[in-house]
Amino acid sequence: MQYQWKLPTWIYEHKDFILKNLLPIGMLSQYQIYHDIGKPFCKTYDIDTHKYHFHNHANISADTYSMVQDTNPIIEKLIRMDMDIHTIKADDIEKFSLNKEAISLLITGLCEINANANMFGGIESTSFKIKFKQINNRGKRLIKTLKKGK
Repeated sequence: MQYQWKLPTWIYEHKDFILKNLLPIGMLSQYQIYHDIGKPFCKTYDIDTHKYHFHNHANISADTYSMVQDTNPIIEKLIRMDMDIHTIKADDIEKFSLNKEAISLLITGLCEINANANMFGGIESTSFKIKFKQINNRGKRLIKTLKKGK
């Protein structure tokens, strides 16, 4: 099975800004490794749709992570906010941009939808296209808001 990634144009247009505003690689890596640690504890199966769901997995993952020895409160915060980039409304972008972790959450969200693309039916599927359009629009607005504030 071949995996393809789709990247928005703002990745290329604002590459230096994005790289400058990402969290340090060690912190980003730890967040990305642990961000779904709680999923086994909230996995449910919908018999009608034949799909698995992970209700409240970001909070459950953050709580689970907090039980690990020598946890980092910033990593816990990132894990708790993991779904925010996928769910925030356009009106909430400005508030979201106040988080110094906003760019890291955006890039991780983009990675998540690409990594899960085959589960959605591939990058040409309607499901992926909807998710990509949402994160693309949020990314454009977030970067514009962040650049305006700098």
